[in-house]
Amino acid sequence: MAQIKVTQIKSEIGGKKNQRDSLRALGLKRIGHTVVKEARPEILGMVNAVRHLVSVEEVN
Repeated sequence: MAQIKVTQIKSEIGGKKNQRDSLRALGLKRIGHTVVKEARPEILGMVNAVRHLVSVEEVN
């Protein structure tokens, strides 16, 4: 299955609770932190909820 690299680029401060929870569930803890996840529907849904706070790249 394809993998994506998710990097937090903006702060969660001032965000809604579901956005903060999505960042934590993705494993992102601070600005500049990067995680590699499989591109499953539940992961893509969390990324979509915080798309303005993260950058996403596909990993080969």
